[in-house]
Amino acid sequence: MSPRTRKAPRRTLGFTLPPAMKKALLPSCLAALGLAAWSDVPIPATWRPWLALAEQHARTASQPAPTSDTGPGFTTAPLPLPPAPTEAPRQSVEPATAPAPEDALALSHEHTRRVDHLGRARALKELGDVSGALTEVRRALHDDPADTDALGMAARLARLQGQPETALLAWSRLGNLVPEEAGALIQQARLLVSLGRHAEAVRVGEEAVLRAPEDAEVYQVLGRAHLGSGDLSAAILRFQQAVHLAPEHGYALNNLGFAYLRAGQDSKAAEVLAQAAQLLPHVAYVHNNLGVAWERLGRKEEARAAYATATQLSPRYVQARVNADRMNRIAQADLSLPEPGPREVGLPSSP
Repeated sequence: MSPRTRKAPRRTLGFTLPPAMKKALLPSCLAALGLAAWSDVPIPATWRPWLALAEQHARTASQPAPTSDTGPGFTTAPLPLPPAPTEAPRQSVEPATAPAPEDALALSHEHTRRVDHLGRARALKELGDVSGALTEVRRALHDDPADTDALGMAARLARLQGQPETALLAWSRLGNLVPEEAGALIQQARLLVSLGRHAEAVRVGEEAVLRAPEDAEVYQVLGRAHLGSGDLSAAILRFQQAVHLAPEHGYALNNLGFAYLRAGQDSKAAEVLAQAAQLLPHVAYVHNNLGVAWERLGRKEEARAAYATATQLSPRYVQARVNADRMNRIAQADLSLPEPGPREVGLPSSP
């Protein structure tokens, strides 16, 4: 039987050649491949394992090198480099703005529907709940900080609640919102005077004069500020201006008489205080001041009558009682000269 027709038993290669032997048999295998490709000469069966080995080696050689780097002798294909980072365009960075200061008047709150906090404040004030009314009006200012009605109400309620700084802030903001009116500044200056902050009251009063030069109340409160700071000449001038604009302004007349007494101008004091007593017959300190003026002028009976009226109008008015007791002792002793001793003078009026 020829080698071509005889069937050789199928065998499976169960061994692995060492690398050195593979390298030695490689030329022979390649020669066998060439011979098989160019002729029809049958290949002996004993060559077939080597031919299969040569074909496998040829296919492996034609493939790209492995990329694994787990062992020595293997080349690793270079990895593509990542693209160079492009520089991001510079952006102008604005400095962070500081948060707005919290509004000292407004009371922060949230609600899902519109609430009339100002209306609630008015209702609570009618019921006598000043604290609750102030809370509601502050909520109204949180919803609308420029509500002039709420600002005025907040100022008045805060003063009733003993919160003068809150009241001052409300009057100041109201004055800024209504620059053509002087009412808020007058109220602010009055509160400053009552707190003894006379220099601030003078500054606010001067601003009020610029807004309302024909308003007697402006000069009245400015005169009180000067009087509190000890500037008698400026106080007298401002009170005179108030009386000139409003001749029947009883409180301005009383304050002018008080300033005259402080300045030692007793005759002028008695004249204007007599007018004030007629205009304000139920105000105790006006009659007490008139009694001091009469006593200084030596008119004892008029002084006793004025002190007695003041004591009747206000039995707890200590200054009037002291003055009345002294004049009674003088009358009982039938002395021609007044008994030496300090004379108490009433405080200037505040309205």
